[in-house]
Amino acid sequence: MRTRMALDQTSKRLQAEPIDWGDSSAPAARPRRLARLSRDKLLVLLGLPGAVALLLFQYVPLLGNVIAFQDYQPYLGIGESEWVGMENFSFLWEANPAFLTALYNTLVLTVIQTVLVFPVPLALALLLNSLAGERLKRLLQSILYLPHFLSWVIVVSLFQQMLGNAGMLNTFLLQNGFPIVEIIGVPELFKALLTAQVIWKDAGWGTIIFLAAISRIDQEQYEAAAVDGANAWKRMWHITLPSIKGLFILLLILRLGNSLSVGFEQIILQQGPVGLPASEVLDTFVFNNGIVGGDWGLSAAVGLVKGVVGVLLVIGANKLAHAFGEKGVYEK
Repeated sequence: MRTRMALDQTSKRLQAEPIDWGDSSAPAARPRRLARLSRDKLLVLLGLPGAVALLLFQYVPLLGNVIAFQDYQPYLGIGESEWVGMENFSFLWEANPAFLTALYNTLVLTVIQTVLVFPVPLALALLLNSLAGERLKRLLQSILYLPHFLSWVIVVSLFQQMLGNAGMLNTFLLQNGFPIVEIIGVPELFKALLTAQVIWKDAGWGTIIFLAAISRIDQEQYEAAAVDGANAWKRMWHITLPSIKGLFILLLILRLGNSLSVGFEQIILQQGPVGLPASEVLDTFVFNNGIVGGDWGLSAAVGLVKGVVGVLLVIGANKLAHAFGEKGVYEK
């Protein structure tokens, strides 16, 4: 009886006096973090070398952009080079003919590669997915993937051997009494040649992501659509494309962030025969003026502006994707 009365009194006291639990969020969160860290310590250790490499080779070099505000001299170093403020950015408000030519060629190639090159992997993925035979599909995939593993030196050499003035195509034309077709070294055809080389080299490799996304689509949707009388074209238009729309937008946003980089190695290898007016882009402008010409500050300023524009394009395209109800690169 006494025990019951004591319990009743304790219960009434607890109800009458609110308990001060204190700020439980911080003390409770710390043990949880430590517990997760202890639980995932193996994963943390595995990811640590990659994180250190990313920090050392991607983020620490960003500090070198300070030379964009200096008259940088390699033998003096960053500490002793003269500060010139915004002088290296004079190309933004002065009509520098060489920079304007590089900017024009870069923008033209960006538009061409975004409109023509970027959708090609999606089209190839849709074609490969429509093939019925798995053996034929794997064979074609292997053939399409192979050029990606070739360096640009080999790719450019192959195109010269095939399309050059003494290449296979012109040799065949001469042997059969036809005039030769000049393609390599013609400034007017240089952008078309670059586009063809990019498609041949990387379009097959780009299909991997799209094929992986298509393989995750529920096959029951295709079966239900086929039962309802939808042909292959309608199944692709109403099931496949809507299912991978988010991935397509994500890759497009990432492509825009790197849109002002249109292939330095590919262009520099072929710049000699066509000349600078037809082939100079921002990347080669930085190389020719910085490494070759010694104007390090100007080249760093151009590279810094190019990086800032890329970031702004990613942010703007991502906000546009949010406006259309897509996740984009990151969610709100």
